[in-house]
Amino acid sequence: MIREVWPSSRDLAEDDLEQLYRYPADPRWLAVNFVSSTDGAIAVEGRSGALSTPADRIVYRLGNDLADVVLVGAGTAMAEGFEGMRPDTATADRRRRFGLAPIAPVAVVTTGRSLPADAPVITKAAVPTLVFTSSAAPSALRDAWEAHGARVFVVGELSVSAERVVSTLVAEGLGRIDCEGGPRLFGSLIEAGVVDEFRLTVAPFLVAGTAGRASLGAPVDPAELELASVLTDGASMLLRYLVPR
Repeated sequence: MIREVWPSSRDLAEDDLEQLYRYPADPRWLAVNFVSSTDGAIAVEGRSGALSTPADRIVYRLGNDLADVVLVGAGTAMAEGFEGMRPDTATADRRRRFGLAPIAPVAVVTTGRSLPADAPVITKAAVPTLVFTSSAAPSALRDAWEAHGARVFVVGELSVSAERVVSTLVAEGLGRIDCEGGPRLFGSLIEAGVVDEFRLTVAPFLVAGTAGRASLGAPVDPAELELASVLTDGASMLLRYLVPR
């Protein structure tokens, strides 16, 4: 059972969770999802799966079930073995009830060689994957992504413009954006000022080690966030923060 402890105190049914985690009626809403250990690690041996808890998996699924598109960095897509969304009966019903397309495409951000042309996120996806890259990526590689079924967007010269990634997704009618990492993509989205919500699961583990943090990149002036909700299953804490526009 997941319980809300702030701003109210109540047990939450499935429809309550759907309403909390649905994307607002807005031309663009970008939510970033991360899980971390209590001491701040975002991965164990390079993957986040070892940190995920039953409660985290519920809200993680809500994030992509209710989104138009799932946005991810190429490194994360490869490390986590992304193969695109494959809705089961429950997800298909949820997406139908919320008026969403049957399957959310994956949008992958890469500067080039971090995404092989035969990456599972391209070749095994049920709907075409969107690849966002820069003009510095070899043209042969861009052609190969397309040959394997991806739609390729060049949104920058030496690097990928996070602002142009988001504006392109909005123009494609994919304004409800679920970002699932990694840290450098998150950092670029913060720098571009396009993050609307940060969803963080604090899992009940201590791991120490050298694992990274949720965002990396150029420093920005600290911006105070607005706490939207705090949930718990008695072990994990599920936090939602809004970014003031």
